[in-house]
Parts: sequence; structure tokens; C-alpha cells
Amino acid sequence: MIAPRPSRRSAPRPAWEERPVAADAQRVDQSLYTVRPGDTLLAIAERSGASSEAIARANAIEPPFTIQAGQRLTIPAGRYHLVRRGETGIAIARAYGVAWSRIVTVNALLEPYVLRAGQRIVIPDTEGGTSLADRAAAFTLDVDDILTGGEPALASNQAPVRPTPTPRRVLPPSAVVTAPVRLAGGGFLWPVDGRVVKRFGHGASGERNDGIKIAIPVSTPIRATADGVVAYVGDGIAALGGLVIVKHGGGWTSVYGHASKLLVQRGQSVKRGQTIALSGDTGFADRPELHFELRKGRTPVDPSSQLPRM
Repeated sequence: MIAPRPSRRSAPRPAWEERPVAADAQRVDQSLYTVRPGDTLLAIAERSGASSEAIARANAIEPPFTIQAGQRLTIPAGRYHLVRRGETGIAIARAYGVAWSRIVTVNALLEPYVLRAGQRIVIPDTEGGTSLADRAAAFTLDVDDILTGGEPALASNQAPVRPTPTPRRVLPPSAVVTAPVRLAGGGFLWPVDGRVVKRFGHGASGERNDGIKIAIPVSTPIRATADGVVAYVGDGIAALGGLVIVKHGGGWTSVYGHASKLLVQRGQSVKRGQTIALSGDTGFADRPELHFELRKGRTPVDPSSQLPRM
């Protein structure tokens, strides 16, 4: 049986599909470099093919990354990918067939995880004999990938865009959308009124649920749990079907899955209680239901601990 797909407003493809990546990382061998007068970490990185961040980590150099003439630096070995404008972490990971979460860890990337054009990042080596093409074809997305690897790389003269108040203004995939700085007052609102049929955490069979599932009739309005900016709209995660992800500030994110109709666009600002989608049974839903998550940073949080008692 083919899972139903949601209907949605006309929108461009996500940035990781619009801007594919060539797997052309440069292999750099470990070496020693003696700092010359006038050198900077960026200049040394450009000369060696390594990343300035990797060189700083390998030599325990802290911000503001001051180096001295005559200082001997270790240039760490690795595969280094040069990030081009508009490339996303997801597209880079897919091109090499490597989990984006591994790239985040190896490069010690931090929130808000927006890459810069001209930046070099380490691509971890893969194990086993699977070809790059097969690994790329088998690449799958999860919510954490979208949150940490979904925004396109910024050029040096490019600024993030301001959120749009209406779904009629569609932002291009190349636009970088920033989250609110802080969580608006009022706390979180239940996105729908219904019965919780699956709770947060590990189930009886051992599978982990990063949110809760709420049984509701098809086409029930799904409300934004708090003020925020839409980070993703689509069906790129097969299990969740029609999906909306909203960033709220203060590190908080909400996730709404199994929708039958998507009513907002990426980069749109939404208010607490605003209808952002209609419920359905898309993806791998067991029944008409809403999959709802709250995350603090990259960590799923039990929504029941943050929502008002019903």
C-alpha cells in the first residue's frame, strides 16, 4: 500500500534538492606548518586545503584564534569539502553517503548550524565496501537533519531574510531563514484537542517515539503550539508524511506530522494558535492522527511535560 501524500500550497523544492553537491572533497595528509609573519589561520587553511576550524581544534587555539610567527602547527589529515554558496548540510551528507549527524559531530558544529560559503568541513570516512552512489541513494532524512542541516550556506555578503507574514510570499530555497531569538510568553498550546494514543519514549516493542501521537478526525485544524517561524514544510520524511517544523526561539522547535494539507510556507512567521495544517493519516500513520514533538536544541522533550493539563 502506498502511503497517502499531503496536499500543499505551491512551493519550491527544499534547498538540499534544489542545490545538489558534487562529492569533490580534497584529501589532506597530516603535516607540520611553521607560522610565517603575517599568517592567519584562514590563510594557512587555504594554503593547506584543511579547514581553519580543524586546525584550531588540533592545536588547541581558542578564539580570537591568535597565532605567532615561528609557531609550529599540526595540519590535521582528513577529507575536506569546500562549501559553496547555497549548499546545505543535508545535500553534502547525501553526496558522500555519510550521516549528517556524523559530520556535525566531527566538525563540532554548533547552533544555528548555518554553513558559510568558502568554509571547509571534514567528511568522515565510511566503512565497508558499499559504493558512494549506493550510499547516496540509500540516504534518508530525519528531523534532526532538517534542523541542523537544512539551511543553505551563506555567502560573505549575504544576510538572512526576514520572516514573511503570509504564505502567499514564497521564499526561494537559497534564502536563509533565522529562528526567533527567544521563546514568546504564554507557554505552549496543545496543537489539537484529542486523545493521546502513543506516548513519548520507548514503546512495548522497544521502538522510540520522539513525540506523542494524538488521535483526531481527518481535516482537524492543527495549531501552532507557540509563536515562531516555519523551518520546513513538506513530506521528505516518509514515516511522518505531511510535515511542518516550526522554530520558536530559545532553542525550542515543534514538529507536526501526518498532515493531509499543509497551509504554511518555509520562512513564514506564525502565531500561537494559528492553523498551520489539517490533520490526516499520511506517512506511516496507524489511523488519522497527529504526530507532535517538542525539541530543546537537538534533544526531544516529552511534550506532555510542557503542555497544560487537559
